[in-house]
Amino acid sequence: MPGLNEEKNILLSINNTLNLFNELNIDGEIIVVDDGSTDRTEELVNNSLKKDNRIRLIRHRVSQGIGASFWDGVDLAKGEVVVMLPGDNENDPWEIMRYLGLLEHVDIVIPFVYNKNSRSLLRNILSFIYRFIINNTFLISLNYTTGTVLYRKSLLNEMDYRSSGFFFQTDILVRLLKKGYLFAEVPYRLRIRKEGISKALTLRSFCEVTKGYFRLMRDIYFKGDKRIGVFSPDSVSAKRYGELNKK
Repeated sequence: MPGLNEEKNILLSINNTLNLFNELNIDGEIIVVDDGSTDRTEELVNNSLKKDNRIRLIRHRVSQGIGASFWDGVDLAKGEVVVMLPGDNENDPWEIMRYLGLLEHVDIVIPFVYNKNSRSLLRNILSFIYRFIINNTFLISLNYTTGTVLYRKSLLNEMDYRSSGFFFQTDILVRLLKKGYLFAEVPYRLRIRKEGISKALTLRSFCEVTKGYFRLMRDIYFKGDKRIGVFSPDSVSAKRYGELNKK
């Protein structure tokens, strides 16, 4: 759960997720990554973790980016499945966690937003353009690439490259899909953000996305991946394609 200056939202995000764990009987944990906040985010999280041992905190003294925050959380996570739930309380954890059972059949669950009116017209237009460029460049067909994706952690552990910027989620998905991992896309309802502003539409984010895009294009089309079709041993994809290869 990355957060940068989210003192108005972080406790709601934490409590909503803990309540979901209780409701669905999920043996889960929350790793909050405070990415250089200058408000009371760290203080509020510290108060919460004293009351519930399912909460842990990573503190970046200087902002390192949402991608770096994600990877730090992955490295510390104890579970077999990981998902990023931003600390801005824009994402209802129930919307993605209700699909947890799909991981019996696939290795990645990718949500797409169906209530697009929850975001501005400009945000929707930019999202369409972004998705069009990604799908056509890398010859995939995804409805959304920057959401709260459920990953089998072993897939992430085996990745050679880690994008630290805003492009990280798209980078992961394209690389894993190009390897041939099984995935499912699911509908997802987004909340309307009530407090604070999104960090997605900033000059820094645009520069990170542009840099990440060209790095990914170079890796996919000029360097190639010699391990296409080689899957994490505990993945559904390995079991599925292993059985097919035996026939």
